[in-house]
Amino acid sequence: MKTPTFFSFFLFVTFISWSQEKAIKIINQETQKEIIIKNNKRVKIVTSEGQKITGRLAIADDTTIFVNKQQLVLSDIYEIKRNPLLTSILTSSVIIYAGALTTGFGVLIGVLVDSTAFWLTLPGAAMIYTGLKAPNFNRKFSKVKNWSFEIVSLSP
Repeated sequence: MKTPTFFSFFLFVTFISWSQEKAIKIINQETQKEIIIKNNKRVKIVTSEGQKITGRLAIADDTTIFVNKQQLVLSDIYEIKRNPLLTSILTSSVIIYAGALTTGFGVLIGVLVDSTAFWLTLPGAAMIYTGLKAPNFNRKFSKVKNWSFEIVSLSP
């Protein structure tokens, strides 16, 4: 009876210790507010040298992360922000659609009613360009604004 109980307890402790998920904890030094970005989430990072990297976050150890197969040391991160796929797709598609409608209506009204309506094609083209650049309206966490980054293990 003791052997199965001991074996079950051993398996439970083993699974709990292996199932810890790593994440980046972002802490504001002034307000002590904490934000957690879990492993394998989409992020946009700007390094200290000004290089912009977008991709999935992979945490290697306590000081090293990988984003888009590029190795980064945690101290090299200048700013970081979440970049969810659904938000990126929805915002860019809505802006492109609105730009196409504005351009189309500008051309139609310009041809059929008044030629000054051709000016509507300029904001429509700007909206299409903005949509193609995939805007990210999420909050960024920068070292300049007293945010610090550290890697933590989350318990299940």
